[in-house]
Formats: sequence, structure tokens, C-alpha cells
Amino acid sequence: MASNVGIGITDLARRGMIMAIGMALASTGGCSDSRKPVDGDVERVTLAGRSFDLDLAMATESRTRGLGGRDSLASDGGMFFVFPDARPRRFWMYDCLIPIDIAFIDPLGYVTSVHTMPTEPPRGPDESIAEYEGRLPGFTSGYPAQFAIELSPGMFESLGIGVGDRVSIPRERLKALGQATEPEF
Repeated sequence: MASNVGIGITDLARRGMIMAIGMALASTGGCSDSRKPVDGDVERVTLAGRSFDLDLAMATESRTRGLGGRDSLASDGGMFFVFPDARPRRFWMYDCLIPIDIAFIDPLGYVTSVHTMPTEPPRGPDESIAEYEGRLPGFTSGYPAQFAIELSPGMFESLGIGVGDRVSIPRERLKALGQATEPEF
């Protein structure tokens, strides 16, 4: 009676490689985006089947400036505001030269409110900053929101996205974005 003693080196190497590949695949979390988000980067987001390249606003300065000062916005462009936590949010059109759509989004990806924000007259030469800020209307999230997406005016309506809808950004990606953002001051 003959017996096989042990496993050959090539069998061990093959099994080790298969295990390593399996562990690598398991650690990627499926199809979620594993890139570390950075303020100012462009995040490709698909909403209602349409792709948008959104500038990430993850730092206080970027979130404060927003799209202010820009005189145009590409039809597939916009801004993705990321905050460290969910709370009631209020945006305004400070120094904004173009109308903008905004959707506020909770940590799970549900839309809490949508607004089309019209342009406001610029600050007048004799108008103080306090007077200018005092006359700007605010657009609120309605409920606590951790994210906001700004697009060209009328875009959310044309996409059929409204309050209560879930955006198609994976929850794992939303969580990674929230964890990588700069704290608020």
C-alpha cells in the first residue's frame, strides 16, 4: 500500500495565492469606491442614471465659498458638500453669480429637501456686509443633513429627484466621505 506524504511545494504556493486573492477581494468591500476622498477632488456621482463630476467641498473654506464667484456651471458639473455630521443646514447665495439647484441629503442617502436658489443682486457699494447678509434668503435642509449637492438650476426636477428619494451613492462611500471631512468650527 503506497501513501502520499505531504503536499508538493507548487500546491502550497497555489493555495496560498488563492487565499491571498480571496482575502484581498473580501477586504475591498465589494464594488464600493475605496479612494480616500480629499477636499477639492472631483467625485463622479450618478443620479437617476446620469453622471456628474462634482467638486468635493470637505474643508471649512471650501464649504463656505461653495460655488460663489463662478459665472458658469457645466451641465454635468456641480459641488458635493460633505459635513462631519448630520444637523439642520442652511445655505445662501453669497456672491453667487448663477442660479443653483441644491439637494440636502441625510447620512443614509435620503433627500431631505430640494431648492432652486435664484441669484441675488450683488452687494452694493454702500451696503455693509451685515446688510448684504441680512437680505439674502436662506435655503434649509428641513431635517438633519450631512451632505448637499449643488447642480445647474432645474436639474433635480428634470432627473425626477425629490424629497424622500434615495440618491444612488453607496452608503459605504457616504460614510467614508463623512469620516474624511474637516470638522466644523
